[in-house]
Amino acid sequence: MAISLSVVVLLLVILVVMIRGGSIKAGPAVVAVLFGFFLASTGIAPSINRFMNSLAETINQITF
Repeated sequence: MAISLSVVVLLLVILVVMIRGGSIKAGPAVVAVLFGFFLASTGIAPSINRFMNSLAETINQITF
């Protein structure tokens, strides 16, 4: 849970910075958020979650 919450907060910060910096407009940002929201309710969500957990564990092993 802590990893997924950290990832969500990190992605939110990146999204806000991109919107404020003019790199991405509000419309495409809303589409990206909705895509992620609906993707989370599909059957592929557990696979994505396992991949992200595996990636986080790999990074953790490399850095520590």
